[in-house]
Amino acid sequence: MLELLKKTNIDFMGKRKYAFIFSGIMVILGIAAFIAIFLGKADLGIDFTGGTVLQGYFEKEVTIGELRAAMSRNGYDASIQSLHRELPHYFLIRVKSTTDDVTKIAEDLLGILEKEFPGNKYHKDSVDGIGPAVGKTLQRQARLAVLLAAAGMLIYIWIRFDFRFGVAATVATFHDVFVVLAIFFILHKEITLLVVSGLLTLVGYSINDKVVVFDRVRENLRLFRKRGDFITTLNISINEVLSRTLITGITVLFSLLVIIFIGGEVVHDFALALFLGIIIGTYSSIYIASPIVLEWEKRAPKRFK
Repeated sequence: MLELLKKTNIDFMGKRKYAFIFSGIMVILGIAAFIAIFLGKADLGIDFTGGTVLQGYFEKEVTIGELRAAMSRNGYDASIQSLHRELPHYFLIRVKSTTDDVTKIAEDLLGILEKEFPGNKYHKDSVDGIGPAVGKTLQRQARLAVLLAAAGMLIYIWIRFDFRFGVAATVATFHDVFVVLAIFFILHKEITLLVVSGLLTLVGYSINDKVVVFDRVRENLRLFRKRGDFITTLNISINEVLSRTLITGITVLFSLLVIIFIGGEVVHDFALALFLGIIIGTYSSIYIASPIVLEWEKRAPKRFK
């Protein structure tokens, strides 16, 4: 078996208070970001706010920067994606709007392109729109999806291990989601359906990482029966799976780095959310989920199965 690290003996639980302080600050920021999203104050993508999507191509060369600048000069904060199909100057132009009149917005965009790029004809292929009402519905569904995913994981861990393991894993998973939201909020990143998809994928990865740690804890509890040895059990268990956890995480992170840098604008934020989430999820398995179980055991000792 490949090992990134040889046998380690790190006192993870001895540093749990510092982790709680750091995580507490990040979760507060994450909750603030969640409230801002709920109130519509965050930078939401057109999936949630409503907008118009214009798809087509230019006859001559145009860069994304030139297109974005042209839209900005005319009052539109546009998201531009180069599709690079058979035509080298094929673009997807997305703009936010608070009106359901997609035709009017599309005509305005086409007028801007004609004015800003004279002599370089733009051929429209399609126009799509998302109304503000649909955007609000998607917001509600996205929040519900995250909550249901976390609830399902709580039930799974509860059945497989123990109720307090399930609570610890669920709290740590919410921690991961809130911290990623906080970072996106601080970086002024758009919250889109793809970002929400990344968060849901993160929930699955994060729970899987915690299952690996908890599974080893359960095995080692058979060797350490005394309540005073519980903290030792946690430290030994985490050290035993540390190499496996790092190898798995680093492998996925390398793959995500490729997507972040050369995958294009569409999947960039999805990959970034996953990249941050994997780092945070690995951290929370060690410094959030396990310490929660430890603190619970100290206050209400119980012999686990």
